[in-house]
Amino acid sequence: MDATKLRRAIARTPLAPVAAFPKRLVRVARHDTRLLKVSARWLVTSREHHNYTYDLTWLSKSHLAWFVSVVCDTPVKQVKAYFQEIEGDDTLRRHIEQATRGAARRGLADRQVRYARRVGWYAIVRARKPQHIVETGVDKGLGSCVLAAALLRNTAEGDPGRVSSLDINPEAGYLARTAPWSQVVDLVIGDSIASIQAMDRPVDLFLHDSDHSKAHEKREFDAVEPKLAPGAMLLTDNVTATNVLADHAERTGRRFLAYRETPINHWYPGDGIGVAW
Repeated sequence: MDATKLRRAIARTPLAPVAAFPKRLVRVARHDTRLLKVSARWLVTSREHHNYTYDLTWLSKSHLAWFVSVVCDTPVKQVKAYFQEIEGDDTLRRHIEQATRGAARRGLADRQVRYARRVGWYAIVRARKPQHIVETGVDKGLGSCVLAAALLRNTAEGDPGRVSSLDINPEAGYLARTAPWSQVVDLVIGDSIASIQAMDRPVDLFLHDSDHSKAHEKREFDAVEPKLAPGAMLLTDNVTATNVLADHAERTGRRFLAYRETPINHWYPGDGIGVAW
């Protein structure tokens, strides 16, 4: 009996799990060893302790382009052009590097600029041309800068807009406090629910990226619902952890899609973008 026939014969017996164990062990060991190496390198080279930044694999970025193309009904070639636009914005990149270098919290931030899924936010804003964006959860302000960069491009093309960036931490948003990006960013410090309820402008694009508990995420979407402009789009950065936005979309008669990113050489599995429209 040759080796192939022997393996097939063993696969039909109770000995199959035992025979397969060495091969399974090698595969798991290779995976875990790679992850341990990536984790060890990150612990030595990175300063970040949350809101991790990283680049995306080329495949993940390609899938993100198609995701934005579908939810914005925009040709994928145009979406990819928007990606190139933000990634090629050297002025913004230099600003983030310099602002990070001089920030009081520089000991907990990497200077290397890595946008990951935020290039998708940028492309959505460029494609949708919203007049008023509301972003909850600002932290350093990287996402706020990306949104502001898109709004500045839209303004130059005749479609002005602003972003209200909400955070409970008075130190949040230091990257977005410099012109020209600050010219389209309204930093609002306080509880996100109270801040949303106090708004007197319709919201065209809403992005949840604050307290990622299921209860708080639901409260934000419930609070913003009566503030939405006709045809508004809802985004969540919490789509890999909860089904809150999908449930909200079902209750309100919207469509919903989710995208999960894949980081390059990072121990963190990545976040994603959920969209209801």
